[in-house]
Amino acid sequence: MSEQVLEAVRALVPTLRERAAEAEEARRVPEATIGELAGTGFFRLLQPRRHGGYEADPVLFYTAVKEIAAACGSTGWVASVLGVHQWQLALFPDEAQHEVWGQDPEARISSSYAPTGKITPVEGGFRVSGRWSFSSGCDHAGWVFLGGMVPGPDGVPIDMRTFLLPRSDYRIDDVWDTVGLRGTGSNDIVVEDAFVPDHRTLSFASTSVLDCPGNAVNTSPLYRLPFAAVFTTTISTPIVGIAQSALDSYIKVTRERFRVSYGNQKVAEDPHAQVRIATAAGEIDAAWLQLTRNISEQMRCAQAGEAPSLKLRLATRRDQVMATQRAIKAVDLLFENAGGRALAAGNAVQRAWRDAHAGRVHAANDPERALVMYGQGALGIEVTDVMM
Repeated sequence: MSEQVLEAVRALVPTLRERAAEAEEARRVPEATIGELAGTGFFRLLQPRRHGGYEADPVLFYTAVKEIAAACGSTGWVASVLGVHQWQLALFPDEAQHEVWGQDPEARISSSYAPTGKITPVEGGFRVSGRWSFSSGCDHAGWVFLGGMVPGPDGVPIDMRTFLLPRSDYRIDDVWDTVGLRGTGSNDIVVEDAFVPDHRTLSFASTSVLDCPGNAVNTSPLYRLPFAAVFTTTISTPIVGIAQSALDSYIKVTRERFRVSYGNQKVAEDPHAQVRIATAAGEIDAAWLQLTRNISEQMRCAQAGEAPSLKLRLATRRDQVMATQRAIKAVDLLFENAGGRALAAGNAVQRAWRDAHAGRVHAANDPERALVMYGQGALGIEVTDVMM
């Protein structure tokens, strides 16, 4: 069934490409697109079978994301983050899962994990207040995941948790107006003293040690993967798809392009353009191969009932940030050689350039943090970062 979902997503690609400009203009993915993606079953790929999902291989999920992003970067980004949240909800206590999916098996969740709000422990749960930014696709979601630091009695943080809130407990502040990924609708979430019960929270420490409350009821190996691996790959994959979009568009235009100022030279015969195509294609292939290799190896460990080694976890983060860097390099190579007409509004190469660089600034794509972790591990230095 999962393969049928992928084929249905591929059939939507031409339509998504046609709507790319519409998404940018509206600063959000069109409602029709979300409905059609839902109709393919895409948002249920990582959802537990007990709640109507497919428990698909994550590589299949990422393949679908990459192809969506190659049609429209903003749509790929939103599809990726909304789609992965079904996986994260499966890690929450069973009561939270029933609260969301029991009411609506098609429910969607957006997120903002940076712990920018105020968390106050109270009997039975927490009081939550504040503003969280960059919640991609929030207009298409009825719930939200928010990150927050839990203070101890002395006010010093003792835990970082994800808090799950229904739409009735927050409002969306429309502030998203950017040069790249314009169509993601990554607006602010504002919460004014909402109560979140204990069962609608999840500690990042639990996700790091692969021992979450949801594992008691969702026993598939899919839910024994590290959050850091799954989430950060969710952020890198759309950028690889965006780079593929730039390459496809560049090749298509270059076949028919002439440089008048160079004696009407046919650009397709320019060896420098040919080298750029080969180099960009190689960078994209390398990015994708490493991303999928690591996730497949993580799944192999989970299926064997093994915890992934520290080396694998660190390599997954290393290659995830390197995948983004390779995708950016590919897009830059092509954009620099695409000619003045590539600057025109609506041109696919310039849109890919803007979208890829916008995605690069996400915290998950910070290369120094991930590469330092890998270097520490290689040198035998203890790695304490939970995002590994």
